[in-house]
Amino acid sequence: MEKDIIIKLQDSFNSIVHLIDGNGIEFWYARELQKILGYERWEKFENVIDRAKKSCETSQILVKDHFRHAGKMVIIGSNAEREIDDIILTRYACYLIAQNADSSKQPVAFAQTYFAIQTRKQEILEQRLELEDRLNARAKLRDSETELSENIYQRGVDERGFGRIRSKGDNALFGGNNTGQMKEQLGVPKSRPLADFLPTVTITAKNLATEITNHNVKQNNLHGEVFITKEHTQNNLSVRNILVERGIKPENLPPSEDIQKLERKVKSGEKKLIKESALPKIKGGNDD
Repeated sequence: MEKDIIIKLQDSFNSIVHLIDGNGIEFWYARELQKILGYERWEKFENVIDRAKKSCETSQILVKDHFRHAGKMVIIGSNAEREIDDIILTRYACYLIAQNADSSKQPVAFAQTYFAIQTRKQEILEQRLELEDRLNARAKLRDSETELSENIYQRGVDERGFGRIRSKGDNALFGGNNTGQMKEQLGVPKSRPLADFLPTVTITAKNLATEITNHNVKQNNLHGEVFITKEHTQNNLSVRNILVERGIKPENLPPSEDIQKLERKVKSGEKKLIKESALPKIKGGNDD
C-alpha cells in the first residue's frame, strides 16, 4: 500500500476516534465506521457486525465488553430529529469487524492493521502492514501447496514425489540452488519449511509458480512425476526470469524473521488488545 494512501486512510480513521471521559479509553461509533469502510447500507454493515460478535463469542470474550448499543439523534430535514440505533465499539470490536468485512475494499484491508495495534503512529502502521502482507502471502502459499499435493496425489505421485517436485521448483527459482542448499545458506532449521524464512516477494513468487502449476496440471490433465516436475520447474523458471529482469535474484535476498515467531507475536498483541480496550462497566446500568 502506497505511503500517500496510508496517510489518507490514517487521517480518515483518526478523525472518528472518541474518548471516554476520565479514563482515556478509545471507542468508535458503528455508523461512522460504516461510512469509512465503504458500506452504503446500514443493514449490510449490521451483518458484518453480527459476524464480528459471533467471532467474539467464539473466542469466549464477553460481547457486551466490546459492543454496546446506543441511540443517536440525527437531523432528518426541516431541523426535525429522530433517534437511530448505533453501536459503541472498542478497538477490538472494530478489529473483529474489519476481519469479517470485505477485504477487497482498500479501507477494510487498512483497518485490519489500524485496529490491531494500540498506536496510530504512521511508521508503526507501515511496519505492521508489511508484516500482514508477509503473513497473508505465506498463508496463500500454504493453500496452493496443499492444493498441489492433493492434485498430484490423484495423478499417481506420492508424498516423496511431491517433495522432489517442490525441490526441483526451488532449484529453478533460486538459480540452481535446491531447497536444502537454500536452507543452509539462510540458516533455516532442517525441520522447518524454507518459506517460513523467506521475504514477502519470494513467498509471492513461489505461490505464483505453484498456482500456475495447479492450473496447468488440471487444465492439461497431467499425470506422473516426470510431467508434473517439468511443468513446475518451467513455471518457477519463468517467475525467476521476471524477478531477475527487475533486478531481484531470490537466492541473494537475506532471510526474514521466522514467520512462526511473527504469528505468535500477532496473537500476543491480540490478547493485549482485548484486555486493554474493553469498555468500562456502567454502574447500575445495562451494558447491552
